[in-house]
Amino acid sequence: MVAPLSAWPWEHLGIFKYILYGPLAAKAWYSWMYEDNILKDLWCIHILLICTLRGFIHQLWSSYNNMFFLTRNRWIKQQGVDFKQIDDEWDWDNFIILQAMLASMACLIFPSLNTLPLWNLKGFIASLLLHVTISEPLYYWAHRFFHKPHLFNHYHSLHHSSPVPHPFTAGHATPLEHLVLCTVIGIPITGSILMGYGSTAMIYGHVLVFDFFRCLGHSNAEVVPHEVFNKLPLLRYFIYTPTYHSLHHTEMETNFCLFMPLFDALGNTLNTKSLELHKKITSNSGKNGRVPDFVFLAHVVDIMSAMHAPFALRSFASTPFCIRMFLLPFWPLTFIIMLVMWGWSKTFLFSFYNLRGRLHQTWVVPRFGFQ
Repeated sequence: MVAPLSAWPWEHLGIFKYILYGPLAAKAWYSWMYEDNILKDLWCIHILLICTLRGFIHQLWSSYNNMFFLTRNRWIKQQGVDFKQIDDEWDWDNFIILQAMLASMACLIFPSLNTLPLWNLKGFIASLLLHVTISEPLYYWAHRFFHKPHLFNHYHSLHHSSPVPHPFTAGHATPLEHLVLCTVIGIPITGSILMGYGSTAMIYGHVLVFDFFRCLGHSNAEVVPHEVFNKLPLLRYFIYTPTYHSLHHTEMETNFCLFMPLFDALGNTLNTKSLELHKKITSNSGKNGRVPDFVFLAHVVDIMSAMHAPFALRSFASTPFCIRMFLLPFWPLTFIIMLVMWGWSKTFLFSFYNLRGRLHQTWVVPRFGFQ
């Protein structure tokens, strides 16, 4: 028997799950076309825009993570992401749909949310304080609770099933876990509004920064320089790193925090290897990596095929080549990038895999078939 809230209600809809955004788009369009007060349903546009920006943040982190020519020497786990993990994480954005639904319900129940001011500095301060004092410890203990045998086997094991951390892994979890995350992210926003300090900018900022740090922690490439912690030692307790969170995926009884290792230190679950591993990864970033045993030189055929690169759209790149209409608006940008690559004229690492202990790499020559 399937555990409650362990599967998404729309998991069999495929790409048609995005129809769930339809009521929001329809209501915003109707207000714009037929109602005198356009601002009445402005909340629909805000929710759709926030969802778009959240997806964009995850996509940017995914692109950076897959730019092996930039990140290869700072990788934490040396194996690449296989197709099984890509397939398993295909619907990583389900949580954005869930939170859009909950936000829509909140706006319908409390119409006053549509009249929040654009900016209030006190709201940012209040949300930060509520995050540190309530959301961080709440997530820490909830996360530890999800590692209990019953909850782990029925819920949290899905998140840990991804062998290599990736920004999309941050969203790869069950509905129950994301409902808990909704509470964690919603407490500072709700508290600030109840205090009278709420603002539209605060909601945007809190949600997007939350997603940014979630993606940072699940990146497989270390981005935080070790020198920062040498100069500001206390900072290591207030911001986690990709290395820090990767240890949680390998040694699961440690490093449970949301963004602040301080709570792992207080709960006696801080992994003692965290600082040492972080220093090792960042120290090796300036050195040449392992010399490949085999190198395959390749070039791009045309501009449309260039959009199938893993650092463009990872899931799309894992499918056989085909021309899709939704790629046409990106053609001009890809053309400009092609000209820059042509002028740069430097071969770069495109992909790699290990086979029987040997490192195979594909290097791309920055020339297109018609060049």
